[in-house]
Amino acid sequence: MQEEIELVLEDTKERMEKALEHLDNELAKIRAGKANPKMLEGVLVEYYGSMSPLSQVANLSTPDPRTIAIQPWEKQLIGAIEKGILVANLGLNPDNNGEIIRINIPPLTEERRRDLVKQAKKECEDAKVSVRSARRDSNEELKRMKKDGLSEDLEKDAEADVQKMTDAFIKKIDEMFEVKEKDILTV
Repeated sequence: MQEEIELVLEDTKERMEKALEHLDNELAKIRAGKANPKMLEGVLVEYYGSMSPLSQVANLSTPDPRTIAIQPWEKQLIGAIEKGILVANLGLNPDNNGEIIRINIPPLTEERRRDLVKQAKKECEDAKVSVRSARRDSNEELKRMKKDGLSEDLEKDAEADVQKMTDAFIKKIDEMFEVKEKDILTV
């Protein structure tokens, strides 16, 4: 029975870590006034008839804090890359000189900063829901194991472990939000 409890706890931790990883990726896409190549992570470009992620057809860099430079591996891709950026509806305007596409990141207005904080808060709430869902599923699994002969003490101890894990992950999510909020609101 102890091994089964360990499996439940490992599975729960894994699910909670995935929620944190997903949150980290989503928060990276929310721009904070600084140029970041991750902002273009969701951009798809038509490349020889199939849709490919921008990072697989071009080199992305940030020459300065307000600019993203995109160096396509093939010059004929410039139009497709610009189209992909516009279709992604990120509010960014690509500008090319025939070889490199540059995207200037305008400074954020106060209202836009508040909207981005709300968006970050929503992503954090979604992550918390995922963490709590993992807790609920593992607690249900422990109750099922109790019906199959697990002692009540072991079940209570395992539920306490799950709760400690949940609290730790929720705390990490709150810390990630505070860092992102500070990043967004810093002018």
